[in-house]
Amino acid sequence: LVLVFAGTSAIQAQQANPISANLKADWANISSLLAKEADKMPDDAYRFKPTPDVQDFGQRMAHVIGFNMRFCSMLAGQPKPLNFSPMPTKAEIVAAMKQANDTCDAFFSSLTDADLNKMVSGGRGGQRMELAMIEGPILEHSQEMYGYMAVYLRLKGVMPPSSERNEH
Repeated sequence: LVLVFAGTSAIQAQQANPISANLKADWANISSLLAKEADKMPDDAYRFKPTPDVQDFGQRMAHVIGFNMRFCSMLAGQPKPLNFSPMPTKAEIVAAMKQANDTCDAFFSSLTDADLNKMVSGGRGGQRMELAMIEGPILEHSQEMYGYMAVYLRLKGVMPPSSERNEH
């Protein structure tokens, strides 16, 4: 009976916050894909660049991780920058990703629909709705970076995690 009541309470809580529940699911999906992407790229391919004028895989990965940490920690009210070496290694990326994902997971776990209408600092963009900050700089940017880096994997003969997931 306790389990049934607990399950019913969880469903009611999700229904009370359908927008934030959807955002949490979106974050869980893209953060998982980025972590798998970082893991799948071989260590020696972290310096790979499809063309000379773009960042290498490690630098692109550092970019998205740093971006996520900056915005999640800022929205949580506890800004925490991440610093990377100019040529981040796979070990550095994996450790930083865990730190950023822990910060973002905590932020998304605390999110309610009531939070989404709050006006928050948008950095250089001034005040914006929290929803806009979550959808743009965190979720859309992460998805965009995942797509860019999927090409890096393909060019190295590695199947991106989302394609692998769709093959099964």
